[in-house]
Amino acid sequence: MNSNNTLAIVVPCYNEEDAFPITVKSLTNFLGGLIRAEKVSKNSFLLFVDDGSKDKTWQLIEAETKQNPLVRGLKLSGNVGHQNALLAGLLTANEDSDLTVSIDADLQDDINAIEKMVDAYHDGADIVYGVRSDRKSDSVFKRTTAQGFYKLMSAMGVKTVYNHADFRLMSHRAVEALSQYKERNLFLRGIVPLIGFKTESVYYERAKRVAGESKYPLKKMLKFAFDGITSFSVKPISLITALGIIIIICSIAAFIYTLVSYFTGNTEPGWASLIISIWFLGGVQLSAIGIVGQYIGKIYVESKERPRYNIEKYVKYSKEQ
Repeated sequence: MNSNNTLAIVVPCYNEEDAFPITVKSLTNFLGGLIRAEKVSKNSFLLFVDDGSKDKTWQLIEAETKQNPLVRGLKLSGNVGHQNALLAGLLTANEDSDLTVSIDADLQDDINAIEKMVDAYHDGADIVYGVRSDRKSDSVFKRTTAQGFYKLMSAMGVKTVYNHADFRLMSHRAVEALSQYKERNLFLRGIVPLIGFKTESVYYERAKRVAGESKYPLKKMLKFAFDGITSFSVKPISLITALGIIIIICSIAAFIYTLVSYFTGNTEPGWASLIISIWFLGGVQLSAIGIVGQYIGKIYVESKERPRYNIEKYVKYSKEQ
């Protein structure tokens, strides 16, 4: 077996005390199987990243590291969001690994697909995307909004992999390349495709959560989508410009119509049309200011260059415990 074969499976966690016992058992058994099959090194490990959980998630992670040699724990000093927590785990794990796989703690992503990812890595791929083959497990609403999200991202010029979330394998050099992207407004689904290198895709069926509740309600999903668009595309600003030009043209047409009506004696009090015009233009202006403001806000955040996360504690198994 190639000595450069240490696998790290990175698992971001936020309030996952219900799911953790099931997740750690499943991943430990799976990783142990890969090690016994000599597909990965015996030095491979699981890294659970606690993103400022308010329940007992960290206590469970820390306790597991004392009895499970495959488990490591990374505690962030506060809640920094899924994308930053995932990045923290990837960069930390990359120091002791040759390839990393990121997967959510709810195990909706099929852990058996990891073996296919590892095979693709051995065949020369630096990045292997886990892609959903279908969305049968989703509700009609979730399925519709998710598909709309990918189509919207594509229309806005953002390069993403359709039906891929954050379940992926990355080689050591791919993670090193990822570390060069310094933006604070992280959208990894858009950044990773920019890295380049050889990529492959592995298809799987997504299951239901093993326990607990979704950490991505509609409000967070909408924010995530908007952050992705504004982090990678300036098309919304271009659309504002186009809309402004259209409104100017319509205004000129309305002005000509008004003059014709006036000289032909067909004018009547236009209270309704006036009010509608005022409300419409006011709404357009506020929307335009809001969208431009989002970009200015992102520039403001980026200019501060604050750290994306702070590590409070990093623990792993020790025989001396």
